[in-house]
Amino acid sequence: MEPRAQAQDRSAYAHFNTITTRWLDNDMYGHVNNVTYYSYFDTAVNRYLIDAGVLDIHAGEVIGLVIETHCNYFASLSFPKNVEAGIRVAHIGKSSVRYEIGLFDEGALLSAASGHFVHVYVDRATRRPVALPANFVEALQALRLV
Repeated sequence: MEPRAQAQDRSAYAHFNTITTRWLDNDMYGHVNNVTYYSYFDTAVNRYLIDAGVLDIHAGEVIGLVIETHCNYFASLSFPKNVEAGIRVAHIGKSSVRYEIGLFDEGALLSAASGHFVHVYVDRATRRPVALPANFVEALQALRLV
């Protein structure tokens, strides 16, 4: 049996993006719906890759497809607050990357949720796996914690 997941400290992440919550993110219980956390994961990682200049979502030849995802929830997030998304890279393969993400209520020291997803990078046209370009690997290395 695996040990129970624990909230993560901010220092466990290499880079942070701020995500503004929206009214529609809340569910009938008054907090961000669980499925929205996965959207935040995707937003944080892709924002980083776009800002790093290695992902062109409209015309790039290489795109990432999610093949695995997981999330543990520790505390509620809600509108109208900002979410601070910490990201790190746990593994870089030939054509795949495991991203780990922590979602923090603005200013909080521990994550409200922590999870991961794995992207396999493929040719946009053929959808066949491709080796990660060198500039992409360089941007990913910046997200690894030593």
